[in-house]
Amino acid sequence: MEFPEAHEINSVVTDVPPPRFARVHYDPTSPELDHPEAVACDEIQTLPLDQFKEGASIAVGVGSRGIDRIDSVATAVVTELQDRGFTPFVVPAMGSHGGATAQGQREVLASYDITEERLGCPIDPRTGTTVLDEANHGFPVNWSTAALEADATIVINRVKAHTNFQGTFESGLTKMAVVGLGKQEGAQKAHEHAVVKGYETILRDAFDVIRSQSNLIGGIALVENFHDRLAEVAGIPIGELPDGEAPLLERAYEYMPTLPYDELDVLVVDRIGKDVSGAGMDTNVIGRYNVLNTDDPEFPDVKRIYVRGLTEATHGNGAGIGLADVTRRSLVEELDLKQVYTNIITSNSLSKAAIPLVLPTDEHALNTALASVGPYDPEQIRVVWIRDTGHLFEFRISEALVGKAGDVSVNAWERLTFEDGEALFEET
Repeated sequence: MEFPEAHEINSVVTDVPPPRFARVHYDPTSPELDHPEAVACDEIQTLPLDQFKEGASIAVGVGSRGIDRIDSVATAVVTELQDRGFTPFVVPAMGSHGGATAQGQREVLASYDITEERLGCPIDPRTGTTVLDEANHGFPVNWSTAALEADATIVINRVKAHTNFQGTFESGLTKMAVVGLGKQEGAQKAHEHAVVKGYETILRDAFDVIRSQSNLIGGIALVENFHDRLAEVAGIPIGELPDGEAPLLERAYEYMPTLPYDELDVLVVDRIGKDVSGAGMDTNVIGRYNVLNTDDPEFPDVKRIYVRGLTEATHGNGAGIGLADVTRRSLVEELDLKQVYTNIITSNSLSKAAIPLVLPTDEHALNTALASVGPYDPEQIRVVWIRDTGHLFEFRISEALVGKAGDVSVNAWERLTFEDGEALFEET
């Protein structure tokens, strides 16, 4: 596909003077664990491991998110299991991520430094599944054959707000057990039925089957603070799932990185990626779900979103780019559409793979976004410019937003200019 060159659209892109920007620091109070690895080892004792003999094999499900210190926490859990006389191995629990291939999922784990050498145990990345039983809503529940061959399985995952729905539990151990260990087949079936029956209903339904028909015994739940650092670690045995995640989810919402503004004209996002959020950028930050049969949240209300690039760790998986209104050609050239389509078709969130308006440079894209929200006034337009939706402790705001939120302090005033179409900031 060929996108317009700069000279072909210069006449239709309105050249507007950019607003003055302030680089700000946002620092709401939130707790942090000094040694989450030690807490994880202690929390293992809450899981029903006493029923297993020495040498029993324990599958440890680990996912594809960029969780704080996930490599050291996973390694600590594996080491603790070995010290207790068990034989652990790691199973990728990430649904269709990594292109739904064994090698791809191994590579995703390696990008977080989760390797056999680091862990001190094998990784079994097989993507095959076994049908455990049929759920009440009439769909087969697929589950990782590699995990099922172990004597027991535990999962390690972050508890957080989901990007598609709100409920008693959202993204966490239950979802990982159903979708992550369901591999591509299980993830797709869960999402197919969720868009009709609702995510919480389908996850509960499938988890009932997993509880009775698999070897899952529980998991280690992780909660991050505003700065994406681990704030809590808790073991939850299977008998307390899924509702045992509810108190952790409440605190995850309390600590969750969000912007301190309800209404914006333009949000500029430097990068999106699967390591930032399952939707590329956190839908709770941008105020857009784009999910069938689900209303978008009332706030924040963002008129235009411009996404500039992808994270390195997402390896070209730009799933979620459809949440943006504008992007630039350099991002589109990085897209690995095989990964994007595999992920999006599995999740049934088709609009999240739609390619937005593609413009040649920052200057064209930003001018288009700024000029498309109504009569333009550089002193009144409300713009926030962030690194990504997971890093909201430092960002830029336009002049109109200065002084409009607490816990936000100005570090410096900056002027936005363009060099060969690329955005540059310099202090004034």
